[in-house]
Amino acid sequence: MDGKELYGRELTRSECRNADEALLDLAEKRPGIERVNGKPTCTRCGNQDRKKMQAAPCSCGTACLYCLSCLNMGKIKSCTVLHHLPETNSFAWPQEPILQWKGQLSSEQKRASDEIVVTVLSEGTRLIWAVAGAGKTEMIFEGIAACLREGGRVCLASPRVDVCLELAPRIKQAFPDVPLALLYGGNEEGYSYTPLVIATTHQLLRFREAFDLLIIDEIDSFPYHNDASLQFGAQKSRKKASALVYLTATPSRAMQNDLKHGRLAATVLPARYHGFALPEPECLWVGNWRKAINKKKTARFLTLIRRKLQTNRRFLLFLPHIQLMEELEGWLRELFPDKQFTCVSASDPDREEKVKRMRAEEYDFLMTTTILERGVTFRDIDVIVLGAEDRVFTEASLVQIAGRAGRHKDFPTGWVCFAHDGETKAIQGAVRQIRSMNRDAGRRGLLNGSVSVLSK
Repeated sequence: MDGKELYGRELTRSECRNADEALLDLAEKRPGIERVNGKPTCTRCGNQDRKKMQAAPCSCGTACLYCLSCLNMGKIKSCTVLHHLPETNSFAWPQEPILQWKGQLSSEQKRASDEIVVTVLSEGTRLIWAVAGAGKTEMIFEGIAACLREGGRVCLASPRVDVCLELAPRIKQAFPDVPLALLYGGNEEGYSYTPLVIATTHQLLRFREAFDLLIIDEIDSFPYHNDASLQFGAQKSRKKASALVYLTATPSRAMQNDLKHGRLAATVLPARYHGFALPEPECLWVGNWRKAINKKKTARFLTLIRRKLQTNRRFLLFLPHIQLMEELEGWLRELFPDKQFTCVSASDPDREEKVKRMRAEEYDFLMTTTILERGVTFRDIDVIVLGAEDRVFTEASLVQIAGRAGRHKDFPTGWVCFAHDGETKAIQGAVRQIRSMNRDAGRRGLLNGSVSVLSK
């Protein structure tokens, strides 16, 4: 009888694929939906919004409520029974050195790393507010190692599958002897009981008091930042005595307010690890670019693309909507038949492969929606945001997108253009935030390179 599938997890009977009946009899059980303070509450995701619950005839013989909030993770009903075994950390622990990363941290990265270790050992909570390209992943290595050395279980979570896929090989390389599970929707490898877990925040809904250290990367990212159920799931996945570390380049206003009033400990890093300033975006009016795409009329934004191609500068071209992106792709193939490019979006099944090919420099440019606004790194890249005025591009989104340029130490500069049909508060706020970080980094003596001003 093996309880590894249930240790630190909370699953329905159908999700317990490998557990036998004797083990399930021993498991702690809770109803899928129970009343809390008089309100029907989903045990898995914490949803109490009656509008996000629905009653329907059920095979149990009654009209059961079921939760709409976490329906994409499988149906939770009033008659559902959730099974749980307490986390025991019953792992075969690797020998030292647990951490085998051979890189060198900058002084600022080292400061953040040390503060993360203190947070881990004191079971505290800390925000790491670091600009895009500051090297956040390397900063967490010692904190992860400290938890593992204490016999703890670690989860590194992100709202985005792409970020998890980007993190997994880097974490595996740093901790090659530590078993690691990568969990996201559609992953055919399935679940395995490991001391180190990388997961989307949706997957945390299936855990309960499992982790001694939870690190949430891109805490402000969609859909986590405005989804109470995902936030509930993250808290539920932690042990009562555990550490929590948030990572982001663009914390929410609420989080910044908590920091300002001393309710949240934070480490702020305004400079990148290589010491060069963040590329400051150029804001360029390009007129009615949508109409130009629809009618295939000469447009100012085409001049930007043509210049990039003439100078052999590889670039990312962000657009706000899939349909417009696909229309533009067809037109650009007519205009530039000898150039190699493609487009990606959240619904693209070949997205991972296309990103790999862009990273291998097989494309001259890559067209994308906001799906690549964060969590991906390319060696030498410029960035154009076409339609930066669209409401899809929030201030945080634009800051993250601008952060794709100049990330690599061998190519620490880059050019970023917000091409728009009218400046918005989001555009202005993003530029202001980037300039503010550069000024702060300069005042603290953290810059050894000038602000990026590559030509168009």
